Amino acid sequence: MAIRAGERKQMSVKCNIMCDSTCDFTAEQARERGVTILPFHYIEAGKPDGGLCGDDDLFQSRSAHEFYDAIRHGATPMTSQPSQLEYDEAFRAAYESGVPTVLFCISSGISGGYNGAVMSLDRLKEAHPDEEVRIYVVDSLIASTALTLLVHEACNKRDEGLNAEQLVAWAEEARFRVHTLFMVDNLDALHRGGRLPKGVAVIGDALDVKALLHFNLDGTLGIRSVARGRKKGLRKLVDYYDKNHVLDGEQNACGVGDADVADDGFSVASELRRLDDTLEVLRPTIGPTIGAHVGPGMVSCVFWGTDRRNDKQVTKVKGVRQSK
Repeated sequence: MAIRAGERKQMSVKCNIMCDSTCDFTAEQARERGVTILPFHYIEAGKPDGGLCGDDDLFQSRSAHEFYDAIRHGATPMTSQPSQLEYDEAFRAAYESGVPTVLFCISSGISGGYNGAVMSLDRLKEAHPDEEVRIYVVDSLIASTALTLLVHEACNKRDEGLNAEQLVAWAEEARFRVHTLFMVDNLDALHRGGRLPKGVAVIGDALDVKALLHFNLDGTLGIRSVARGRKKGLRKLVDYYDKNHVLDGEQNACGVGDADVADDGFSVASELRRLDDTLEVLRPTIGPTIGAHVGPGMVSCVFWGTDRRNDKQVTKVKGVRQSK
């Protein structure tokens, strides 16, 4: 069931914001910021009744520790995007509200959620050929903590008065200024779920080091760096922020997410605040959808920086405009 935005917030803005549950807001934050959440789902293969399964309801029905502890003890949940019926119902409600709406989706480079949403929206438009359907779907090309930061700032822009079309235009540029670096304990789950090529996963594990990953421009994942040991990996997250953060019209905020390793997350957050005591540090917990693929132990650092389309270390893709 979708987590609906608060009525007070909806009545005072020019557009509504929706996002799938790979944005790591809590349910309370989603309601406070006026964001409707569309849940992904997860199920442990072969154990639909007795295994790890449910809706990604932002850890309302199961705590983060319970979810990740089950994985530590052998659970291997598989995830699925919202059904076409769920997208249809969400878009129908948005259409009937009369308020223009923007849906932010997990990267199309690691999920079919964006394509599923577009298919549903196309059906809605076909059903109303003589009317303007002001509902928009944004492929964020990022996920998890990075998507949290993007949607957090999108809410700020909406509250400042941007309409739906302006918000989409802003988001399609801003997504390339969100810098992401995250550390995982191992790459098995990412490879098993098809989120990393076999060669990349094998290299990371063979080196017996901690892999530090990022998003390529096409929304796929790649290894940016490695670190020998967890402590050095956490240090690299801080150093990456220190060397690359740049504000360009966004609020001075960053995100540090963790998958049931709160002490490590708070350690990184503390170091970032030491670098800038005016910095707002968001501290999301990695949700079930992403957590099923990265496993317990992940720590992420995301922030605003320069346009990644100028970065030689990320994959250039056909159809993505290169900045001059």
